[in-house]
Amino acid sequence: MSGKLYVVGTPIGNLSDFSPRAVETLASVDFIAAEDTRVTLKLLNHFEIKKPMVSYFEHNRRERGEIILERIKSGENCAIVTDAGMPAISDPGEDLVDLCLSNGITVESVPGPTAFATAMAMSGLPSGRFTFEGFLSVNKPSRREHLEEIVSERRTMVFYEAPHKLTATLKDLYKYLGDRRIALIKELTKIHETVERTTLSEACEKYSAQTPKGEFVIVIEGSTEPKQKEVSLDEAVALAKGLVENGMAINDAAKEIAKETKLKKGDIYKALLGE
Repeated sequence: MSGKLYVVGTPIGNLSDFSPRAVETLASVDFIAAEDTRVTLKLLNHFEIKKPMVSYFEHNRRERGEIILERIKSGENCAIVTDAGMPAISDPGEDLVDLCLSNGITVESVPGPTAFATAMAMSGLPSGRFTFEGFLSVNKPSRREHLEEIVSERRTMVFYEAPHKLTATLKDLYKYLGDRRIALIKELTKIHETVERTTLSEACEKYSAQTPKGEFVIVIEGSTEPKQKEVSLDEAVALAKGLVENGMAINDAAKEIAKETKLKKGDIYKALLGE
């Protein structure tokens, strides 16, 4: 009979946040797949747990994933952990979860603290709808593409960033998004936890003159402008005709499509009338 994969959330700072169930799970599995075995060893030692570990991270995930899968297939139970927070969230653990599920292995959750959700709750910004954006790529084309995609995003956005990259990231966000309200949250659940409510322009100015310290979560308010589609006049007319066919007045249809595009209502209206 095959074993199971347990996805175990670990503390993002304060070890007291580690749940009794998580402790019990790590103590009961046959082995642990860890992002950094040195970091996980400190956690295990604190809770007096002794278990064999295998390293599983971005650069060995394909080779190690197959090895871990075979061990689980042979009947061993495995817990996957990351250095902090939930595995598989902006983390190569997602590949192992996918691999196990694709091979009929039972995957069980042992949830724990997650930085983006905790930061969202602490930010004071609208949380009814938000999007987790992870880390911006250091690859310039990928970074530019990501930034261009979120210019018109209306939901609150959450990013992770390392201290040595924070200033450059704030400047790029300001360049593409303009001035927005943000919350800079660092060292969550740790002694020096701080929530700084500011704006992108003020944050750029501050951290251009001051060296950031600590791991940051950046929470940014969404765009207040509705996203406009870039379409040709013919495409806009086709969309408007669809509304008219469903019973909308020509004037109202032209007005509605003009709102969603960069075209003028009058041009769409005239085209609908065949002028």
